[in-house]
Amino acid sequence: MPSTRAIYPGSFDPTTNGHLDLIERGSRLFDQLVVAVLTNIEKEPLFGVDERVEMLLDVTRKMKNVEVDTFSGLLVDYAKQKKADAILRGIRAFSDYEYELQMALMNRKLEPKVETVFLMPAESYTYVSSRLVKEIFRHGGSVKGLVPPVVEERLQEKVFPKKL
Repeated sequence: MPSTRAIYPGSFDPTTNGHLDLIERGSRLFDQLVVAVLTNIEKEPLFGVDERVEMLLDVTRKMKNVEVDTFSGLLVDYAKQKKADAILRGIRAFSDYEYELQMALMNRKLEPKVETVFLMPAESYTYVSSRLVKEIFRHGGSVKGLVPPVVEERLQEKVFPKKL
């Protein structure tokens, strides 16, 4: 049976337990999974690309078939460059589905050989998003259980740095 490679793209700003759930499950579905951090100049992320890559490398280090990389430009061009068979996308709600379906259909038009696979996160993460995590944390709320511990530590360092 041929080897399958999938790309799981996103901003991962920051990585949540919902992302990690999809990475773990995707690593079981595909022979190789490339977690690809989008470098999008239109967004102002909390964490730089290198910081996001570091956190992803930390939380995926035990997953031997998971690679962390960065990309910019069209996802299908990156998928072709990486010789990927599929794009993995998470869907939390119906509103995600509408957007993701439109993107999947456009990607299929641009590159028919690359399939899009949708996964729903575990029920406990259906409401978790990077945007909400940042908002909760900035207002002093707990993000325990929403992000891996290393991400919680990095949020603390970034948002509420200790003064010397």
